[in-house]
Amino acid sequence: MIFLASNLEFVEYVCDQISAAGDITYKKMFGEYGVYCDGKVIGVICDNQFFVKKTEAGGALCPDYGEAAPYTGAKPHFMIDSVDNQELMARFIRATCDELPAPKPKKKK
Repeated sequence: MIFLASNLEFVEYVCDQISAAGDITYKKMFGEYGVYCDGKVIGVICDNQFFVKKTEAGGALCPDYGEAAPYTGAKPHFMIDSVDNQELMARFIRATCDELPAPKPKKKK
């Protein structure tokens, strides 16, 4: 399987579509992008495909979302085919973010 780096315009579009969920940011990681909501990693964009961490709340809200691993060795994530419904995506991302644990504080060197 050959992976191509994600397109920055796609990353910005996804983040704009889910922006009502909270403070949405992204960070380039290993040629792809991590997506954050309120400082928590909620998903990744790999090969121009949006993957969101699996949570019970997210699954209850959107039971039809398929699952796939965003990269080799990763846990299955929800694979989001369309982010066009901003209201649904905002509720889905908010529910996912609320269920995920807070990030661990970084140790000072």
